[in-house]
Amino acid sequence: MTNPTRSGPQYTGRQVVVLAPSKGGANPERALIRIAGLSNIARTKDFEFQALEVSVAGDADATIFDELGVAVVAGDADQHAALRAAAERGDVVLSVEPELIHHALSVTALPTMAPPADTDAFTWGLQATRVDTSRRTGRGVRLAVLDTGFDVDHQDFVGRTVTTQSFIVGESVQDAHGHGTHCIGTSCGPAHPDSARRYGVAGGAEIFAGKVLGDDGSGSDTGILAGINWAMANDCKVISMSLGADVREVSRAYETVGQRALDRGTLIIAAAGNNAERPGNPGFVGVPANSPSIMAIAAVNPANVPAPFSARSGRVDGGRIDLAGPGVKVFSSWPMPKGYNSISGTSMATPHVSGIAALWCEASGFTGRELWTVLVQNALPLESPSVDIGAGFVQAPQ
Repeated sequence: MTNPTRSGPQYTGRQVVVLAPSKGGANPERALIRIAGLSNIARTKDFEFQALEVSVAGDADATIFDELGVAVVAGDADQHAALRAAAERGDVVLSVEPELIHHALSVTALPTMAPPADTDAFTWGLQATRVDTSRRTGRGVRLAVLDTGFDVDHQDFVGRTVTTQSFIVGESVQDAHGHGTHCIGTSCGPAHPDSARRYGVAGGAEIFAGKVLGDDGSGSDTGILAGINWAMANDCKVISMSLGADVREVSRAYETVGQRALDRGTLIIAAAGNNAERPGNPGFVGVPANSPSIMAIAAVNPANVPAPFSARSGRVDGGRIDLAGPGVKVFSSWPMPKGYNSISGTSMATPHVSGIAALWCEASGFTGRELWTVLVQNALPLESPSVDIGAGFVQAPQ
């Protein structure tokens, strides 16, 4: 699937509102009522495990994500104007921006190249990142993958505890697209699959599968923010998001969420984007990966060269690549009956990094900013410039 955001950003008509940290027990619900006259408000804290029922949110004037300090507001033009005026004052509302539609970031069309150096035992990505020789499994670490869901009946995950939640109206967590199952397989697949080479990084991690993109591979900020809120409420130390929108400007909402997540000991890792057409067009890092507090991941091929589609760091504040991972012809799990598939994208590089983050979390006990630092410090330098690969190629603890 090519990146459908090439035609330009898509919006829902709702607004994403960043709320200032509560002072003296301030109530964000009352603030929205006072500022914009919003009366029908849903809050994630009112749902078990903060797993927002998106059908309820769809009927609300606003939805407050309590772990994030962010709201998504429907409302009318006058109410939006009142919120923007409040943002200019900067006391209760910090920013207001239009709600985006995001897409799964994988590609199918690639130049002819030598086949990846997979073996009967390991994928090329696990070998290149030294996962194949690591003693760590991610045991005890909760890792959330926010994507198109998960094939809960996949043969390689029978008996594995997977906590699931759908944030797409009218769709179960079952993955009818494939992208989410592939990313979960790469980040958390088993050490000994039933009928394939090993393709998963952190086979001992606790999997949280949040469906924030529909079966068509797209989803709004509402579902993504709901997924992040749910993952943080459930103490996930790593959140993997192989999704995005081709928007250069940094989202104040996602940057705030990234900062608040790091403060809480959660590292959000996101795909940089597939909008490059190298060598002529190096592309740019899109939302949400271009937020300075969200780790942006580029894709390299088995020759340790940036993939032709992989976005490059830009001049926009925050639009920087942080690390690179294996992202070309990556073999992983796929919904049954096919079972397995090889696809490419910064989407495929991201779960490699997320799984390795879980390994480092287990090995070091580090979370949040310290976990970010240890990943960067242990990256393998490559010959490519840092604008293409950041600190280098991610490596597993030994």
